[in-house]
Amino acid sequence: MENNKLDKRTKWSYCIGATGRDMAYALISMFLLTYIQYTMKLTVAQYAVISAIMVVCLLWDAINDPMMGIIIENSHLKAGKFKPWIFIGVILNSLIIICLFTVRPEGWGFVAFFGVGYLLWGMTYTMNDIAYWGMLPSLTSDPGERNWLVTVQGIFICIGQFSVAGLLPDMVAGNAIMAYRTAAIVIAFCFIGFQLLTVFGVKERKRPEKKRTLSLKDMFHIFLRNDQLIVIGIACLLFQIGNGLLIMIGMNFFYFEFGYSVGGSLVFWFTIMYGLGTLISEASFAWLSSKFTRNQIITAATIITVIGYMLFMSVGYILPQSVVLLNIIGFLIFFSQGAFNMTMIVMLNNTIEYDEVRFHERHDSIISAVRSFATKLASAVDQAVVALILIISNIYAISQKISGLEIKAGTGELTSENVIVQADKFIQTADAGQRFILRLGIVAVPVISIGAAYILIKRKYIIDERKYEELVAEIKSTNKK
Repeated sequence: MENNKLDKRTKWSYCIGATGRDMAYALISMFLLTYIQYTMKLTVAQYAVISAIMVVCLLWDAINDPMMGIIIENSHLKAGKFKPWIFIGVILNSLIIICLFTVRPEGWGFVAFFGVGYLLWGMTYTMNDIAYWGMLPSLTSDPGERNWLVTVQGIFICIGQFSVAGLLPDMVAGNAIMAYRTAAIVIAFCFIGFQLLTVFGVKERKRPEKKRTLSLKDMFHIFLRNDQLIVIGIACLLFQIGNGLLIMIGMNFFYFEFGYSVGGSLVFWFTIMYGLGTLISEASFAWLSSKFTRNQIITAATIITVIGYMLFMSVGYILPQSVVLLNIIGFLIFFSQGAFNMTMIVMLNNTIEYDEVRFHERHDSIISAVRSFATKLASAVDQAVVALILIISNIYAISQKISGLEIKAGTGELTSENVIVQADKFIQTADAGQRFILRLGIVAVPVISIGAAYILIKRKYIIDERKYEELVAEIKSTNKK
């Protein structure tokens, strides 16, 4: 830890590498269920089983994440501690992504195929994910360098997510099967390309060899002894539950408010707000951190987020049904959620030094795995919430009629124009009550979960800027002895 300054090649190779990762993750987390909903003919029972499979697999992934952290911590490979797992994970995961969007058995056969494929996707993504995020805190403990890495990495994460979330919705209406298949192949190759940049461009820092091999028992001991890790881990879970829901179910919202083709185009503009809001918040994070404390940033972010969702709920009821207004509100929500997320990443990484001072051990991969654990567990909750909302509101039943049209378009029985015209007729059968249930779910869950995350951090998290400086100084002093 005597030299915390990073060379430019390492910094940029690490940060740019995030682009492909988040392209791939956005495709699966935002569009896989929508792909199934609008291109596969499945009964409500089959769709419910698929949703349950996703929840179970994500729960397993959440458990698997810290286990992968242990494997990485115990690794002594010539190529480095993190790079081999980044490489193996990206190759295997990319192949599975292509299969999930190209292999199309029918009925229960698809359910079985999906169960195996989605399980393998989660496990191979975990290899890459834990290694990639574990590498970040291991590169430097300097607050300025770490803030720079988190900020620039956040920009490329946003670019990756936006390139998929913004462009794909406008391409699928009337040609969904081919559009999703092509997107999966392109994104898989982008995933590989960007991660190879990290593998070959980053210079890993050498750490003292661990005196003993860590076990599962050690892993749980490391988690439970670190009270600040527990606090920020639970807060991260609560925040991620609310953070992803609007984008996950957003296509359904726009389809049923504005029509199948028009709604897809409007998702593009709404996702631009997602990209701009997140990008600006992440690009300005280093500057915000120099002017305001993390506590001030996260307080303001929470207030803006709650106000944004209340305004979103009011559009069409109290406020006018305006696309421009929805986009402005979306920008406010995504900007504030981006600032909240960036602050939490720093807070989580800072628990590594907190643990090191207290117990004289450093476990970058295991502690960093908590973020991935929380994200996967939140995704499981969100998948269950989305499925529940769609089934209760009867939106899923209507979307299955559109799915039948897309299948016929895929075989050449219908043109794209015919699909869009008939799909809009099906969408018009949804009544005001069904659309209200859809919107209520989009708003209520994020407000409750993000609000709870803020309260927990405010009351229990103690590693502020001064405390972190003291921790780093104590570690440096110890290492000089």
